Formats: sequence, structure tokens, C-alpha cells
Amino acid sequence: MNKPPRKRNKATSATSDDSKTPPDSVNEDISFQEDPASATIDVTAVEIPELTEQEISDRLHLERKVERAFFEAGKALAQLRDRRLYRSTHRTFEEYCRDRFGYTHRRVNYLIAGSVVFDNIVTGTNCSQNEEVDETGTNCSQNEEVDKTGTNCSQNEEVDKNRPNPSRILPTNEGQVRPLAKLEPQQQVKVWQRAVHEAGGKVPSARIVTDVVQRIMERTKVPNSYQIGEVCQILVKDNPELRGKGGCWAIVSAVNDFSCSVRMWDGEYTVGLQHFKYYDYLPAECEQMQVICDRINRVYSSGLEETVKTLLQSLGKLNRPYLTTVEEKLLTLLESEYGRIP
Repeated sequence: MNKPPRKRNKATSATSDDSKTPPDSVNEDISFQEDPASATIDVTAVEIPELTEQEISDRLHLERKVERAFFEAGKALAQLRDRRLYRSTHRTFEEYCRDRFGYTHRRVNYLIAGSVVFDNIVTGTNCSQNEEVDETGTNCSQNEEVDKTGTNCSQNEEVDKNRPNPSRILPTNEGQVRPLAKLEPQQQVKVWQRAVHEAGGKVPSARIVTDVVQRIMERTKVPNSYQIGEVCQILVKDNPELRGKGGCWAIVSAVNDFSCSVRMWDGEYTVGLQHFKYYDYLPAECEQMQVICDRINRVYSSGLEETVKTLLQSLGKLNRPYLTTVEEKLLTLLESEYGRIP
């Protein structure tokens, strides 16, 4: 019986056929070729087409959306808060932001304050000739010295062509404008322009903005005239960390260069001098307010019912150095209820 042909052997013989052998150039030992390091490699040039007018327009539009992202978020959060649009699902705005966005109370306040600063920078680039702002060194007056900084807002064509226009550079994140929140709106514009100049005409980092603000505060330093034991009123002035403290009285417990440590109805804080309003109380009245502050602090704790906290907060906003008869009875009742009478 004849055996069928073995296909494997046939295939092997086919591959060994000299007629099928690749050219010698393919099998040539690489040692006989030229040095690969000195070999010339041909690279095909790829032409990158220029942007069309429509693409340029789309790019600018999208860049503006990225720049304004935190601004839009802050404005939206402010409306949600002010119109109480969270009230159908949450008791407080803080709880709503935490559940809906994963934002802490501080983060929300930073975004809202940052949107205010961003708005000031955008609307303030026409450079009002406020002489008081000249003290920052970034006034847009038509003097030659300012022209050299690149922050002059005159219609000088040479300056516009050869130097970055700071009014066209806007913040891209909240951290860049956070240091500006402590300044007046017109100062915010000038300081931002200075920071843009120091960043080489680019968006400055938060560190650069902070450095510019610090230098200005040191140059315009006003001696801290407050004394320990004095009573003053808190002014918020767009400081997110003081939200809810506007109008509260505070007792100075420590005096620093640009701030004071104070005691309020719910604890101790460090507050910048620009957020104080002096109460012209007599020494005896200041002492009386210290006694009231001590009593409220002994009662207060974060675990109290909201109605009790609201009452203590109302006592923390008194604009007189004494308690009425009813207020005295209420505070005494709370001291008795919570067992915190000294």
C-alpha cells in the first residue's frame, strides 16, 4: 500500500529551493554595513496646516471658557446660596455643597470670593486714574516710569505691539486670585497687572501674586494701633473666611504687624487690620464686654442646637457694651441649662 506524500517535507524542500532564496543584500551581515550612528536617515516632512479663521475663533472661545471656569462656578454658587435654591433638599447651604459637589465650606467661599475678584479684574481694565492706587506702584497714569513696566494703559501703539497687554491676561484658577481678596477692587486690578508683568506677560502663579501683594502691604504698612482688651467690630469685605462674622464684636487678645488675634462669641480668630472697625468704648466698658464674651464662650459648643447658636450669635453682634434685662436672663438660663456657670 502506497503511503500518501508528506506535505511537510515538500514544504521544507520548497523553502530550501535556491530560486526562492532572498537576495544577498537582505542576508548580508550587518558588520559589513556602514556605522549606524553615521547613517543618513531620510525623514518625510509633514506639513502642518495653519489654523483657519473659524478655528482661531473656536480656539479663543474655548480658551475663554477654560479661563472662566472657576469664575462661572463661583457666580453659580453665589446664586444658589443667595436664592436658597438648595432648600428643597438640604437644610443648609454647606450641607448641600458637600453632598452635591463634594466641596468643603472653605472651598465654596474661596470660589465665590474668587469670582468677585475675577469680575473686578475684567471690569477694571480700563484703568481709572485713582491716585490712591499709585501707592502700589502699578497705576496706569501716563508717566514714563510706569510705561517701562509694561503696565501702561495708554494707547501707545509701540507699547501695545512690543509688550504684553496685561488687561488681556486673565486668571485661570481660584488660587491665583485668592491673595487679592484682601485688597480693594481697584488695587486688585493694578496688582494683577503687576503680577502679569513679573510673569513675563503670562498668567502669573499664585506665588507671584502673593509676593506682589506682600510687597505692597509692607510698603504701605500702617502701624497697628490696636491694644489688647480693646473692642472692635468685624468687617467682612469679601473675605470668605469671615463669612457670617460681619457686624460681630471682637476683643483683641494679641497684636501683630498686619493683624490682631481676637475673641468672638464662638472662638478665637486672626483677622487683618482692614477687617476691623474701632469701637470707642471706655476701659470699663471694654472690661464689661470681656465678661460677656467669657460667659458666651463657656456656653458655646459646635454641638448646640441651632436655636441656641442663633441666640448666642445675636449676643455676639451687640452694638452696646451691656446686656438688657431680658438678654441677661436668657444668658443665665443657658448657663444653668448647660451647666457652665463658673
